[in-house]
Amino acid sequence: MLNDIEKVLLSEDELKKIVEDLGAKITEDYKGKKLVVVSVLKGSVVFMADLMRAIKIPCSIDFMAVSSYGSGTKTSGVVKIIKDLDSEVVCGSDLLIVEDILDSGVTLEYLMKVLSARNPNSIRICTLLDKPERRRANIKADYSGAQIPDAFVVGYGLDYDEKYRNLPFVGILKPEVYEK
Repeated sequence: MLNDIEKVLLSEDELKKIVEDLGAKITEDYKGKKLVVVSVLKGSVVFMADLMRAIKIPCSIDFMAVSSYGSGTKTSGVVKIIKDLDSEVVCGSDLLIVEDILDSGVTLEYLMKVLSARNPNSIRICTLLDKPERRRANIKADYSGAQIPDAFVVGYGLDYDEKYRNLPFVGILKPEVYEK
């Protein structure tokens, strides 16, 4: 796996610092609120696990799985919900959608519309990585770990063809790996 990585963008230590900083901001902003942290599977699961431990106030968690990529490297533009939230606690709660990467914004724009219809008190977005130059939707993260260049990244939950999620860092995948 390591031979497929062109360059490490964020090391384990850098990721730990990002998560700690985001957790502290979220803790401060959500004091006294009914926080529900929603992980968008599968990519955000590693980030979500670390982030929820860095949040120092009571919160509940839930998961959604959506798809707009299929097995490719570019979004199809069509979003479908594969797994919806299990709980009914959305109404009257403060939702924080946790995403691994904010790329085109198409998926998050769709999720914001779907979840807004369920009458939460608020919805905010926390993303580990932000690629603003790829944005196709009018979406901005409320909490963003790091802005990255327009490169195909893997590790720390992010994958290519279900591989590389278990790398402890975020790295750029060599183009020859996904251009086969």
